[in-house]
Amino acid sequence: VLLSWRFFLGMEKVIACAQKKPDALCRLICFPWAGGGTTELAQWSKLFSNSIEVLCVRFPGRETRLNEPFMKDMTSMVNEVTSVLLKELQEKPFAFFGHSFGSYLSFAVALHLKEKYGLEPVHLFVSSAHAPSSEAVTHLKDISIANASDEELLAYIQMLGGTPELLPNEDLRKEMLLTFREDSRVFRTFCFEKAEMDIPLSCDITCFSGSDDKPHDLRAWQEVTSGDTSFYELPGGHFYLLEPSNGIFLTKHITRCIEKAGL
Repeated sequence: VLLSWRFFLGMEKVIACAQKKPDALCRLICFPWAGGGTTELAQWSKLFSNSIEVLCVRFPGRETRLNEPFMKDMTSMVNEVTSVLLKELQEKPFAFFGHSFGSYLSFAVALHLKEKYGLEPVHLFVSSAHAPSSEAVTHLKDISIANASDEELLAYIQMLGGTPELLPNEDLRKEMLLTFREDSRVFRTFCFEKAEMDIPLSCDITCFSGSDDKPHDLRAWQEVTSGDTSFYELPGGHFYLLEPSNGIFLTKHITRCIEKAGL
C-alpha cells in the first residue's frame, strides 16, 4: 500500500491531468516549452473526446513543484518522466506532443522507452523544434542564455512571441525568467548522435510550426523514424498553438492521427 501511495504522489506531482478518462483508448502525453507550466496543454483535455486522455508533464521548479530544485540535465528529466509514467505507458497505447523544448524532451523520452523497454508512442507530434540531428540545434545551444541579463532574456522571450508584459508583478517576472533560464540550461545537455544508431523510431511523426516563427529545420525529423513524417504550418509565431483556432486544428488533427494508428 505504501508503495502504491508513493507512486500516486509521484504521479500527481509530475503529471497534470485536468480530466481523468478511465475508458480512453489512448493517452496523449504533453511536454511544455522552456519556462512553461501545465495549464495551457492540460486544458486540451476539453477539446478531445473521451477516447483520448491528456496528461501534461510538470517540470520541477514551478506550480506545485515550486520549492523543488530544477533539474540539471536532460537525462535526469527523461528518467523522472519515464519512472513516473512507465506503468501508464505499459497498460495502453500513448502518443507524445511536445512544443519547442518539450519536443526535444519528448523525443529523448521516446528514445529511452524504445531502447530500455521496447515501448514506443503510436505517434510523435513535435512543434516549433528543429530536427534533433540538425546543425540548428547546436547553434541554439550556443545562445548563452545562462549568462544573459534579465533585460536581454526578456527581449529574447518577447522576440519568440512570449508575453512577459503580461507579468507586471516583479516577483512573477523574476520567477518566469529563472524558470526559462534553468530549462534552457537543461536543453544544452540534450544530445542526439544520429551516426551512433540506425533509425531509432518506427512511429509516424508530425511536425507543426508557426508561419511567422523563425524557420525551423524540420526535414531531418524524417531521418529518425521509419514511419511517415508530415509537416504543417499554422498561422502565428513561436506560440501559435495558444491561438484557440490553432488549438482546435491541432487537437482534431492529433485525434485523426491517433485513430489512423488503428488502436
